[in-house]
Amino acid sequence: MPNDKNQQVTDSNSTFDVAKIREDFPILNQLVNSYPLAYLDNAATTHKPQCVIDCLSAFYQTINANIHRGVHTLSMRATDAFEASRQTLQRYINAQSSKEIVFTRGTTEAINLVAHSYGNQNVKAGDEIIISEMEHHANIVPWQLLCQRTGACLKIIPINHKGELDLSKFNDLFSKRTKLVAIVYVSNSLGTINPIDDIIHVAHQHNVPVLVDGTQAGPHLKIDVQALSCDFLTLSAHKMYGPTGVGALYAKYHLLEKMPPYQAGGEMINYVSLEKSDYAPPPTRFEAGTMPIASVVAWSKGIDYIQNIGITNIANYEQALLNYATEKISQLENIKIYGEADQKTSILAFNLGNIHAHDVGTICDQHGVAIRTGHHCTMPIMQHFQVAATARASFAFYNTFTEIDQLITALQHAEEIFG
Repeated sequence: MPNDKNQQVTDSNSTFDVAKIREDFPILNQLVNSYPLAYLDNAATTHKPQCVIDCLSAFYQTINANIHRGVHTLSMRATDAFEASRQTLQRYINAQSSKEIVFTRGTTEAINLVAHSYGNQNVKAGDEIIISEMEHHANIVPWQLLCQRTGACLKIIPINHKGELDLSKFNDLFSKRTKLVAIVYVSNSLGTINPIDDIIHVAHQHNVPVLVDGTQAGPHLKIDVQALSCDFLTLSAHKMYGPTGVGALYAKYHLLEKMPPYQAGGEMINYVSLEKSDYAPPPTRFEAGTMPIASVVAWSKGIDYIQNIGITNIANYEQALLNYATEKISQLENIKIYGEADQKTSILAFNLGNIHAHDVGTICDQHGVAIRTGHHCTMPIMQHFQVAATARASFAFYNTFTEIDQLITALQHAEEIFG
């Protein structure tokens, strides 16, 4: 088994010291049911390094003020910190301008923003929206609601037995009525990394814009929106070692300029009278009310933390964890793995014989191992594989090979109890 304290990665110029990294995450240093916590539920939410926690605390202790609305010192400091975070995210995904970054309350709100603001304006009765069978509910239900409002319909890219998109049928889904493709970059249930650049290329050949759900890609993959040329991209801070309750929508500015407001209230206006209102330009137009200011500011520290380690180093280490976990779990009797794509990131979904996934999760918890069980907000995937639920272990750069061994021991215990 590799040595957890000094993981070598393929980049010869750096050494991945997971023990040192773990020192930055105070929540990991605890016992659960008398076992060391092995937190393997990172696809649900990631833990926060001390720098993010300190930033949240420092904001409330030293800056706390509303933004864009005051001439006093604290308001100006808060505004500067908020806008600096916008620029940090712009650089992280290589957007052309910080004006293309809209802060939201998460990916779900970002997708709903597009479905309402862009969708209501551009989708009519008889039009079509293309999504895939592997989407999170957050990238299905908003489009279903749009179709109900407008009389449009959804077309679906199917998946194969390996949990990959069947792109042989993708081109045939397009027609003159296709108005949007909304596709996940990385499956939260299967770990599949979709060939998003190829998907965007095909869609653009049909003059169809593309929304990319980048939620699971954000902490694992290098994202360059200019190279991809995606039209929309969504992210969530809490998947990227930042606070909960904040996310972002990237959109090409010429699209944002034409989109009406999604929510109305303070801040998103230039002028209001009792007769009419004039709306601010993007991104302010889409940031109604008081934003989660402290969380936005602290998110930038999570992004900085990722960049300080290096996304390539992270990907290499997490791939090593996934390979090790897959090899170990495959040695168990009656194991069934879901999602065996040629290109996937650090998510391992499985069922253990006839043991219900929730029972597997309960036994794991008794051994201090936190995994996710259920449908993972991807019921169509469960229907495809004809299961009610799966157990899912998902890895981050602070996880260790020892924690994977702890998982395997828990699964062996589950076999003994229910076998």
